[in-house]
Amino acid sequence: MTIRKELWFGFSLMAIIIAGTAVMLLSVDTITSGHLGLMMLALVVVAIMLGFPTAFTLMGMGMIFTWIAYEEDTGKTLTLMVQSAYKVMGNDVLISIPLFVFMGYLVERANLIEKLFKSLHLAMARVPGSLAVATLFTCAVFATATGIVGAVVTLMGLLALPQMLRGGYDVRVAAGSITAGGCLGILIPPSVMLIVYGATAGVSVVQLYAGAFFPGLMLAGLYVIYVIILAKLKPNLMPPLSVEQRFVPLPPLTQKISDGISNRALPALLLALKGRRNVDVPLGHVLRQLGVALLPALLFALVAAFSWHLNTRPAPVEEAFVAEPETTEAAPASGGLAEPPAESGSGGLKEPPATSGSGGLQEPPAESGSGGLKEPPAEGAASTAAAGGVQEPPAEGASATARASGANAGVAEPPGADAPAAGSAERTPPTRGWWIGTGTGAVALLALYALMSFQRLEIFKMLLASFFPLLVLILAVLGSIVMGLATPTEAAAVGALGGFLLALAYRQFNLTMLKESVFLTAKTSAMVCWLFVGSAIFSAAFALLGGQELVEKWVMSLNLSKTEFLVLSQVIIFVLGWPLEWTEIIVIFMPIFIPLLDNFGVDPLFFGLLVALNLQTAFLSPPVAMAAFYLKGVSPPHVTLNQIFAGMLPFMGIQIIAIVLLYNFPAIGLWLPEVLYK
Repeated sequence: MTIRKELWFGFSLMAIIIAGTAVMLLSVDTITSGHLGLMMLALVVVAIMLGFPTAFTLMGMGMIFTWIAYEEDTGKTLTLMVQSAYKVMGNDVLISIPLFVFMGYLVERANLIEKLFKSLHLAMARVPGSLAVATLFTCAVFATATGIVGAVVTLMGLLALPQMLRGGYDVRVAAGSITAGGCLGILIPPSVMLIVYGATAGVSVVQLYAGAFFPGLMLAGLYVIYVIILAKLKPNLMPPLSVEQRFVPLPPLTQKISDGISNRALPALLLALKGRRNVDVPLGHVLRQLGVALLPALLFALVAAFSWHLNTRPAPVEEAFVAEPETTEAAPASGGLAEPPAESGSGGLKEPPATSGSGGLQEPPAESGSGGLKEPPAEGAASTAAAGGVQEPPAEGASATARASGANAGVAEPPGADAPAAGSAERTPPTRGWWIGTGTGAVALLALYALMSFQRLEIFKMLLASFFPLLVLILAVLGSIVMGLATPTEAAAVGALGGFLLALAYRQFNLTMLKESVFLTAKTSAMVCWLFVGSAIFSAAFALLGGQELVEKWVMSLNLSKTEFLVLSQVIIFVLGWPLEWTEIIVIFMPIFIPLLDNFGVDPLFFGLLVALNLQTAFLSPPVAMAAFYLKGVSPPHVTLNQIFAGMLPFMGIQIIAIVLLYNFPAIGLWLPEVLYK
């Protein structure tokens, strides 16, 4: 019955598209080539909805209508196809796609997600809706490490859905949490979708990654807040974990310390280390447990020391060399002339004549090739020429070192004199913000150790084994990109190597796993690259027919403001997310929207962030909603598509809230790129 409803919806939508296109063609007096371009666009959308392969549909329609645009010239049509394919092949940005995808499949098969979910849901056991919150956190972390939506939704459907159903969670809440969390990989870097958008729109992928970081965290945070509030208001939808589900078994040796001394981890370990209180536990085990327990304190000390070093460092010595020497040198050289021009590289003299290459003062005699005044000494000739004819700066005896050097004496001496003061400048006192931040961290650290039982220590060890390896991989990849240390392609190669090492470290690597990862990587990469080829041919045909010009004239005739244009464009993308996936929306419709941005003063980077938030609806909006079908494929038989769709709808509403917040507060997405790259 559900399939029939979806078919009726799809056929109705196709009928509306065909009818609208027919009405448009019949309402005009003369059908131009631009109208043929719009008809091509409608036919492509209908063909994709009927199930034809997107890439080959784009190529086929593009070639047919290019042939029409070139007045049935087959040679030009084939030449355009070859040139479009070659342009895609020469796009360096696309090299990072197979590497990121390969990294994702390796991390997926390293079997970290099960350990990560278990440790997170135990760590958040007392949070309302803890299983759903742990699911969202796990999806966000795993999506950041993989960026593969289908893999994250499928794995979490196998792992988290049965546990939530056994815990009494409502099917809709459980399904919505998994599908919404799994789709975060579309937005949070390293996202393949951002690479595709950057290559299509001509926007820097590095800036897109920096810009999408905080919106992705904001969206994940809104999901978590919604789940917690819902769990507080309706606890029957998400019952708290039982005592059995929260139970953490201790290793036998640790259990001896807990029974013999205390269950408080740090004091018990210190007492066991000091006198062992008749607890028969090997010293090595105590030292290992104590080392793990002290890791947060060590990390806090390192962060505090590094932040103190940055917060209290004196002014850079370079500033003293640039600002001070010029003014101190100018006084003895020119009789205290004020305001030396910044562009004067000859000792900071005032208003040197344009004809004087040496920068001499007050009508230097023509015969003086060096521009010096009043018989400059012979040994200082080089110094005088370099300093612009400064009158015997070393003669006062103030600088024996400068006279001995003989070169640039007039310029080098003042920095030399000031260097000890600049180099030995004392550190500035720490700011109030540093004290507040450090004090807050110290209080949090004390609270952590006051609450740290041996059970919590075991959970911390589980997090160390599952979360922190992924965190290091994510920071290595994203940090190198955002800080400009590596290009996306180079960082993707590092990420692929990191995924390989993780698979080796967790003893999951084998030849079968490698073959599967390579095959899936080749399949996904081929799909994306063929989409780009088809999109290039389609866009060229659309431009040749004048479709882009016709759309631009129509939009400009509406006299829209910037806000109205952004609202209209996002509504169109949101509606397109029902029948189409994000790949089709980007490669087909972004080349139509991007040329319109200049007319309304919209930054393509900001527009890309809005689109990235909006395109998640392509995976969460019925009737296509690929995330729902991924989850349905691994869920128990009693979980229906209607329940999954119903669970996804509140999270779609949260996405709209996130888009509104990003539009009203653009700094959420633009602050980090501006700080790093502007």
